[in-house]
Parts: sequence; structure tokens; C-alpha cells
Amino acid sequence: MISKISQIWRARDLRKNIIFVLLMLAIFRFAAHIPIPNVNVDALRDLFSSSQILGLLNIFSGGGMQNFSIVMMGIAPYITASIIFQLLAMVIPALEEMQKEEAGRQKINMWTRWATVPLAALQSISMITLLRRSSYEILGDVSSFDLFSMVVVITAGTVFLMWLGELISEKNIGNGISLLIFAGIVSSLPQAIQQTVVTYDSSKLFTIISFIAISIITIIGVVFINEGQRKIPIQHARQIRGNRSYGGTATHLPLRVNMAGVIPIIFAIALVTFPATIAQFFRNARTEWIASFSEWVIEILNNQLIYGLSYFALVFAFTYFYTEVIFHPDRIAENLQRQGAFIPGIRPGSNTRDYLAYTVHRIVFVGALFLAVIAILPLIMRYFTGTQSLAIGGTSLLIVVSVVIETVKQIESQLTMREYESK
Repeated sequence: MISKISQIWRARDLRKNIIFVLLMLAIFRFAAHIPIPNVNVDALRDLFSSSQILGLLNIFSGGGMQNFSIVMMGIAPYITASIIFQLLAMVIPALEEMQKEEAGRQKINMWTRWATVPLAALQSISMITLLRRSSYEILGDVSSFDLFSMVVVITAGTVFLMWLGELISEKNIGNGISLLIFAGIVSSLPQAIQQTVVTYDSSKLFTIISFIAISIITIIGVVFINEGQRKIPIQHARQIRGNRSYGGTATHLPLRVNMAGVIPIIFAIALVTFPATIAQFFRNARTEWIASFSEWVIEILNNQLIYGLSYFALVFAFTYFYTEVIFHPDRIAENLQRQGAFIPGIRPGSNTRDYLAYTVHRIVFVGALFLAVIAILPLIMRYFTGTQSLAIGGTSLLIVVSVVIETVKQIESQLTMREYESK
């Protein structure tokens, strides 16, 4: 590790890129602590601590939502816009063809940025309305102009973070959007440790040790699943041209256990929070049955058992769904056939496609089960320990470990490339 750090420090451009990324993350954390006026921050934190759903939203906002800061929506609208265009590419052939070309991908990225602006405005309006109708006195008396100003500032904050994320991605030191979420999660760690130390007594020793042990096991599991892959052997047919023979080499096709990453969790969070968010708007409706139904929806989703089972099922299902979106066995089978390659013992064409689909479905089962368990890990720990302040965020650990692995790989690849250039 020391030798790697010294290599990074000696590489001048790599060192400057890392320092630049750290400065961008520091700017993000500074912006996350600039609150919007007329907000009772203490009441807002009480609301977030009492709601598991809002806590999940706070994770993907980078921690800015709990402070009602100018970047309170984080990059969630940008992620939503990206998911929308990925889904549209499944049903619109023109978008699917555009994704295959660099110019087309750049155009889709531009459309994603434009779509982020109205999504950020809509989500900020929804969140402000939700807070105004909450039983907690979070927002004081605000005029229509103040509300308009809040929406404009929050939307601008999302666009600002989107810009920061792209600047970070250009430096090839990890994915910018993922690093912003990572910074928001890690920034809450010192405060959690401080609260644990301040409220510590001898009766909590076993609970703390249990949480540390489970955190270590979870990190090991995340690394194992993220790095786990099934290698499908690929044999290239030998071709004879003149007096020379080409091909005949043996390679492999790596199929990752967790192809979907944290996207299924993001999908599940959006779907779980949507009914509760809509119900909050109608809980004070004048029509009695609408208000009663809204209260029933909120009460059902506040039930930890129903919420946990729904969250588990959605994460599990969305893992299969998103894998189907990004993995196309028919294309792989077609490309292998064009290259004169085949899987030993499997006929080219439709047989290869069916074999790859069958293999992926078996592998994804393990990844889907792992993601679903990680997602509901805080609920499991809360049930057995009866405490919420020390609850391990399985989703947070998954994001942190995944981002660290990705960032380390990109830095190592740049170091390897410099070694080849120096020879």
C-alpha cells in the first residue's frame, strides 16, 4: 500500500487529479451545510430520524436533505433521468441504436441533463409540500415568492452537483455521481461515532461489538459479491490463410454475480417512497374517504414488517429486471458467431443464447438475494437490538465499498498505463 501511495504521489498529473477531486468533494460538503432560510432544522432532523423512508432518500441526496440545504435533492433527479432514458432505450429502437455510437451517447447524456432540471423542480416542490403538511413545524410562514425562490435554489443546487459530478468523472478517479453519494455517507460517520461515545454505557458493549462484527462481515460479503464472476469458456475457431493459421485461442466471458450494482435498490426506494409521498398530500383532504385511505397507506408503510417484506421483494425483482435491461444474450451469441467463436459443447446461435440466459438467471439469483438482504439489514438489526441510532445501513455500506473498489481500480489502471508508457 505504501509503495502504491508513493507511486501515486510521484505521478504529477494523477496527484493533481486526486487533489482536484478532493477539493470538489469539499465544495459539495460545504454546500450541503448551507441551509435554506425559514427552516426549523431541529424539527427536520426529528422528522428524518422517525422515518425510514426519508432516511433512505437522505442517503441518495448525499446527506443534504436532512439539513434542508441548497443541495437538498442531491443528484437523485439526475439518477432518475438516467434511469428513464435507460428504460426508454428498451422500447424505442432509435434510442437503442444511438447508445451504440459515441455521438449518440453524448446526445442522450445531453437530454438527460435537460430532463434533470424539470425533475429537480418537481421533486423539490413535492418535498416542500410534504414538509409544510407535516405535523412537525419545519417551515414557518412563507410567501409564494419565498416558495418560488426555494424551488429555484434547490433546482440550481442539483444542476450544480450534476456539474461537479461530471467534472470529477473527467479526471478518471472514479464515477463523479457515485463519489458525491459516497462523500455524503462518509461525512455522517464522525457524528454517529460521537453519539455512540457520548451515550455509551456498559449495557451497550455487546450491541456495539455485534454491530462492528456484522459491519466487517457485510463489507467482506459486498467485496466477494461485487468481485464474484462466472467465467464462461470461449473457443475461437482456427482459420488457415495461405501457409499461416489464425485463431484457435481460448478465452473466457466473465459474467458478474452483481451486474446491476445498486440500481435495483434505487428503483425499490423510488417505488416504496412513492405511495407514502402521494399519501402525505391527501392526508388532510376534505373528502373523508380520501383522507382515511391516505392515513391507511401511511400506517401500512410505517409497519416495519410490511415495509421490510415489500422492500425485500422489490429489490429482488428489480435486480432481475435491470439485469435483463443491460445483459443481452442474443447480441453476445450473435457477436460470438460473427467472430467465429463458440462455447465448447454448445451450438452457436440460439443454443448459445439460451445457455447464456439460463446461466445468468442462476447467477443473478445469488446477487439478487444478497442485495435484498443488504437492503433490509438495518430493519433486521433494529428488530434484534431494539436500537435505531446504531443501525447499520446495509445500502450505505454497499455504496461505500462499491465506490472504493471502482475508484481503486481506476487509479491502478492509470498507474499500470504509466508503467507501460515508461517502458
